[in-house]
Order: sequence, then C-alpha cells, then structure tokens
Amino acid sequence: MTEKFLETTEDWRIRGTRALEKGFADLDYDVRKIMERDPAAVSYAQVLLLYPGLHAVALHRLAHALYEKGRFFSARLLSQTSRFFTGIEIHPGAKIGRGLLIDHGMSVVNGETTEIGDDCTIYQGVTLGGTGKETGKRHPTVGSDVMIGSGAKVLGPVRIGSGAKVAAGAVVLRDVPDNATAAGVPARVVRHRGKRIPDLDQIHIPDPVAAEISRLEARLARLEKKAEEKAEEKAPEGEV
Repeated sequence: MTEKFLETTEDWRIRGTRALEKGFADLDYDVRKIMERDPAAVSYAQVLLLYPGLHAVALHRLAHALYEKGRFFSARLLSQTSRFFTGIEIHPGAKIGRGLLIDHGMSVVNGETTEIGDDCTIYQGVTLGGTGKETGKRHPTVGSDVMIGSGAKVLGPVRIGSGAKVAAGAVVLRDVPDNATAAGVPARVVRHRGKRIPDLDQIHIPDPVAAEISRLEARLARLEKKAEEKAEEKAPEGEV
C-alpha cells in the first residue's frame, strides 16, 4: 500500500514538473514573440508584467487544462476571473497556440470551439464567435501567422487560412484562403495579382468594393469606346 502510494506521488510529481516546465517555456515564447511584433514593447519585464493579453492567454491555459479534465465549473470560474481583470473573454474550451498577441485586447471574445494557431495577432474588439444555437463545431478555426484587425467579426465554423489578414471592421462569414486578405462587410477576399500582399497592417488593406467599382468603370469605358467606333463606321460619309 505504501509503495503504491509512493509510486503515485512520484508520478504526480513528474507530471507536475513537466507541466510547469512546458508552461514556463510557452510563457517565455509568448513574451518573446510579442516583443518581436509589438513596437511598443520595450522590455521583457514590461510585457510579462503589464500586458493583459499575455495574462489572459496564460490564465486560459490553466482554465483549458481544467476544462480538459472535466472540471467545467472551475475552468469557467477562472476564465471569468480573467475576463474581469483583462477585459478579454476566452472560453476555456477554446484551443490556442503559442505566440498569440492580443494587442489592446479589451472586448476580445473567443468562443468555446474556437481554434487559433501559432504566432497570430488579434487587435481590440475582435469576436471569434458563433452564428446561433448550433451544437458541435460552431466557432472559427484560425491558422498560424494570421492578423485580425480591430473590430473584426469572424462568425461561424469558418476557416481563416495561415498567413491571412482580416481588415479592421470586416465581418467574415466564409472561409479565407491561406495568405489571402479579407475586407468589407460582408468580407470579400482580396489578392494582389494572385499573390500574398506582404507587410500590411490592419488598415492599409485594399478595398474590395472600390476595386470592383474600378474594374466595372474600366469595362464600361471600353464598351463605350467600341460603341463609338461602330457608330462611326456605320455613319454615312460626311456625317461623322
């Protein structure tokens, strides 16, 4: 009996040590990735102590571990405590990768079945939510290296591909391919000559509506020119 108890205790100690090591490694990775992407981050200590987005993610990892063990009340209690102090609501069931930067994260909401990859950037006011009372997978799946601008809403079980960008204020209701850009309400995918648009921030993104209007204007001008040419060809001599 004593030997079994000691073996169990040792097993718990090993598991606890590994969990702590992984937790500290993930936290260190998060801090360093935030410093790479946020020009306002001037020191490691500043990010570690004063960034609510980092605190929200760190607390979410604990809440998610409780959720995975079936301790739903404790998990939700911790997530709501985090929400109170950070203004960022992350359901404990959400799956979040490493290196997530939630910049000025007030009013950010991530639903229960949300999945976020590594090294993503989310600005304030972003909602990764559902569209109704569906069950099962009902929230977005976000790939790695994704940027989602301020106030954007990504709704339903849509997929935001890796390397994609969602403009500020966009409402995404359909999948966004890898390395594509989505903007507008509802959001439309924008590509620059079929290639990824590099180094864009959340507002300097092409306007899909303006681009479509420009395309139609150019087509109308071509049609008008052809009509004028045909009219000149059909007109009797001396009347042109």
